[in-house]
Amino acid sequence: MIVPEGAGAVGLYGFARPKPERAEELERLLLSFVEPTRAEPGSLQYQVHRDAADPGVIVFYELWRSADDLRAHLARPELARFQRHRMDYLREDLEIHWLTPLTATG
Repeated sequence: MIVPEGAGAVGLYGFARPKPERAEELERLLLSFVEPTRAEPGSLQYQVHRDAADPGVIVFYELWRSADDLRAHLARPELARFQRHRMDYLREDLEIHWLTPLTATG
C-alpha cells in the first residue's frame, strides 16, 4: 500500500471483499488487528465494520496522526504478512480511499 505524502493527519477507509470460504477467517484476522493497532503511537481511530447493505463486505476506517505513523503501522510484521497474503482471503484486492482530514482528534 502506497501511503500518500503530506503533513498532518491522514485517514482512509477501505473495503475488503472476501472469498466466501475465507470470510470468517478474514473477519477474525482483521479484528485481531484492532486492539494492537489502537495502542500504536499515532493511531487516532481504527474501526472495522460490516457493510449494512452487503454483509459480505468488511469496511475499515483508520485515522493516523501522520503518514509516517501509518507507514510504521504497515511495516509491523503481522501487517506486512497480511499485505503479502491478502489475496489468499480476497476475491478482489482491497479498495482503499485516502482521506485528508479537515478535523482530527488527538
